[in-house]
Amino acid sequence: MHDDRKLVEARLERVLRERIRPAIHPQTVPLTVEIWSTSGEPVPVAEGLSAPTRPISAGTPWGTPWGTSWFKVSGTVPEEWAGRTVEAVLDLGFTRRSPGFQCEGLVYRPDGTPVKGLHPRNSAVRVASPATGGEQVRWHIEAASNPDIDGEVPFQPTLLGDRATAGDAPQYVLGSMVLAVFDETVWNLVLDLEVLGELMAELPVEGARRWEILRAVSRALDAVDLQNVNATAQAARDELASVLAAPAVPAAHRISAVGHAHIDSAWLWPLRETVRKVARTASNMTALLDDDPDFVFTMSQAQQFAWIKEHRPEVYARVKQAVADGRFVPAGGMWVESDTNMPGSEAMARQFVHGKRFFIDEFGVENEEVWLPDTFGFAAGLPQIIKAAGSKWLLTQKISWSRTNTFPHHTFTWEGIDGSRVFTHFPPVDSYNCEMSGGQIAHAARNFKEKGVASRSLAPTGYGDGGGGTTREMVAKAARMRSLEGSATVEWEAPAAFFAKAEAEYPDPPVWVGELYLELHRATLTSQAQTKRGNRRSEHLLYEAELWATTAAVRTGAPYPHEELDRLWKTVLLHQFHDILPGSSIAWVHSEARRTYARVTGELEAIIAQAQQALAGARSADGGDSVAGSGEVVFNSAPHGRGGVPSGGAALSTSAAAQASPVSRAGGGYVLDNGLLRVEIDGRGLMVSAYDIAAAREAIAPGQAGNLLQLHPDLPNQWDAWDVDAFYRNVGTDLTDITDLRVDGSAVRIERAFGASRVVQLLSLPADAKRIDIDTEVDWHETERFLKLAFPLDVRADRYASETQFGHVYRPTHQNTSWEWAKFEACNHRFVHLDEPGWGIALVNDSTYGHDVTRSVRAGADTGTTTTVRASLLRAPRFPDPETDQGVHRFRHALVPGAVIGDAVREGFRANLPERRVPGTNAVATLVTVDDDAVVVSAVKLADDRSGDLVVRLYESSGGRTRATLRIDGFLADRAVLTDLLERPLADTDLPDRSHDGVALTLRPFQMVTLRVPRA
Repeated sequence: MHDDRKLVEARLERVLRERIRPAIHPQTVPLTVEIWSTSGEPVPVAEGLSAPTRPISAGTPWGTPWGTSWFKVSGTVPEEWAGRTVEAVLDLGFTRRSPGFQCEGLVYRPDGTPVKGLHPRNSAVRVASPATGGEQVRWHIEAASNPDIDGEVPFQPTLLGDRATAGDAPQYVLGSMVLAVFDETVWNLVLDLEVLGELMAELPVEGARRWEILRAVSRALDAVDLQNVNATAQAARDELASVLAAPAVPAAHRISAVGHAHIDSAWLWPLRETVRKVARTASNMTALLDDDPDFVFTMSQAQQFAWIKEHRPEVYARVKQAVADGRFVPAGGMWVESDTNMPGSEAMARQFVHGKRFFIDEFGVENEEVWLPDTFGFAAGLPQIIKAAGSKWLLTQKISWSRTNTFPHHTFTWEGIDGSRVFTHFPPVDSYNCEMSGGQIAHAARNFKEKGVASRSLAPTGYGDGGGGTTREMVAKAARMRSLEGSATVEWEAPAAFFAKAEAEYPDPPVWVGELYLELHRATLTSQAQTKRGNRRSEHLLYEAELWATTAAVRTGAPYPHEELDRLWKTVLLHQFHDILPGSSIAWVHSEARRTYARVTGELEAIIAQAQQALAGARSADGGDSVAGSGEVVFNSAPHGRGGVPSGGAALSTSAAAQASPVSRAGGGYVLDNGLLRVEIDGRGLMVSAYDIAAAREAIAPGQAGNLLQLHPDLPNQWDAWDVDAFYRNVGTDLTDITDLRVDGSAVRIERAFGASRVVQLLSLPADAKRIDIDTEVDWHETERFLKLAFPLDVRADRYASETQFGHVYRPTHQNTSWEWAKFEACNHRFVHLDEPGWGIALVNDSTYGHDVTRSVRAGADTGTTTTVRASLLRAPRFPDPETDQGVHRFRHALVPGAVIGDAVREGFRANLPERRVPGTNAVATLVTVDDDAVVVSAVKLADDRSGDLVVRLYESSGGRTRATLRIDGFLADRAVLTDLLERPLADTDLPDRSHDGVALTLRPFQMVTLRVPRA
């Protein structure tokens, strides 16, 4: 045989497409179809089943954007099909786009029990095998007409992302709905040919195995009668049997296939649609588990299980049974697959607390693996949190998306800022939506970087993002590649089984220290500023609510709001999902998030107020009641060192922190001077001097100006809401023109106009603090622009610190290598800090995350170094939300000259935790104090098990070792127990109270501990 390989490959592709695949269903009869539609919110299943319908035929448009239509299909299996396998093929009008990004459906029986989900790669529903003839088919389909937001041309602005602007034009045209004979032999022939064809294309041209497969495929195609495929399919399969039976070589790479459907909890669809996506996918997967005994499916995100439990209890019952059988595996142990860069310390910890507790309570399952395939980079504090939650493994795939540097490992140990280490795997298949194609499997084996020392990798297999999951075709392909010469081997396994084997095989992998920075999607640190502000505010309100509710419970016996706090934490954690908090979802998601954050704020403010009122007006020592309004109690929630948590004083009319130094006129500008700092603001409203009087040190670089707003064009090459490309820095405009400059009370007020936007700033200097407060209000109406707030500083620093979970991470200020260059936009929480020996400076904020730090050497006689810190304020991408960030925004920053790290930590909390004033006369003594400024208390709460025990979480914040004493004022504490994040005691960890003097602690750099203190 002398067939040219390209001719055989071309022949295979056409014959499959035009002859063999169509023969899978050789006989069909139409079903009768009726429809009822609603453009509003989805109705309960019972209502959809009983709704009045009208006839509809194939070719008819249906489905307004975000609407729901209920189809009723009915028919009878022909008598002559007796003995055959029969299924319904139900085409809602699917386009060529992938599942999850278009119309979808869930099939129900007339009694409301779910059958399975429908999407463009999974539209067949089994009727009978074998049929007896005459079977009646009566089904209902809840069909969602979700618009294709991304469309044929990606990243184009669209109004379809908000129901209020999407219009009512039908989105889909109904396809055919038929009963069909299913020819399993032809179906198997298709899969034989696909697997061999895909493998053949990946094998070396000079290798014998490629030519062996090519000749077998050629013989099989000769054996097919193109006019009667069904009668000759088995003969064609016989020609392929020998090459399919050849086993893999012993050294073949081993792939653990994990059934998977990465479902974004919101993205190009709203949260309410994800509830249905999860139900459809779970229905499909439980049905597939019934069909194949080897298949294993995993699903992460406890929130998604909770949605099924609440909204689709029939589906949940099937899921729960499959979990009990060990086939449907809850994975990851987090409430959602969250962003990990921006969530604060406690929020990141609570992702694991709530996620793991749900899986333990519902299924008796505790995860040791963390499952974050699509998260946009990983903060350096995460390993400690993973370990403290009782987990030890991490899986992600997203780092393979990095555009500048190729990560050097697929299996490695990741070390965090405190020294905690986690065994980590990046699947070399480079996809969290593996379709089990021969090309993908070959790529995984070829791409695997640990060849020679390890042999295993994982492949998350199934349609994801918008859901759908694994298909029967993927399962069948995996079976063919279980042991196939020329291919990696494939075996279905749960994530924990893979990790246990991989770790045993490779006990001493290389170590990567510090953050896992994704060299892509950097703009997610800035997009949708109001969503980010809502998150930051909610995190701190939750901290305050737990703190003051605990203090009130201990001191006054007030009830502790367990249920409310649990619900509110879960709401905030849900919105930290990696397409909500990062600002990369449609308009509907973010407008809903703004409303949700407003509701959360109201509820938490009420909890805080109630607790503080109980404390301020608590019964006095002599038994009398305090007189409301006779004084004022100031509540300070600062969780930092000797300041204590909480602190309060009685009958204070104003706090020193609220007082500001006066402003004096100087030339065309103003001077603020409080004896600690002298700040000069010129006639442009720019900060030309910030002088540390005690240190005799100028903070602003010579000839430069701080508080400088800079505007850049911002049109990335793709992924508008996600990306900012380095070339944005090539062009920029300094906003120096002013429309107003004047004194406003004790502040300097600056107003500017640019484009269609307006900004007002208030600069003030507190009377007794070394910081300059900068309050900025922007009425933003730009598009495709990037707004920065710049401070060129007279500091030579090779590195700078950015706050992250339970500490800070250092990044270089230089760009010696491509790894440093790629971090041109990075994340911080409440502060960035840089210093020279003996003097430093911090920039703190109340709601921003993105920033950049650059350095330059000044020309001329000075030749000093200018290090410029810029906070990212606003962007204006047009996809997926064309109105991103239009409107009014408020930011608070503070520049802190002379700051050490401890000052940066303290001022960062101050910017985010306002003092509160409550009428009353009772001084409120501090409940919890720590005698070392380096130790930060991140949570004071009552135990989740409702025992009444006090739980305190704290950490070392400076990056050094410390000895500290924790003291509790409010009850006799004769012992404290070290626990994990779920408040479970760790072995042999009682910490004795030294004669009630306090709990002595020795902490290593950035160590976080959780203490449980029983109440006598």
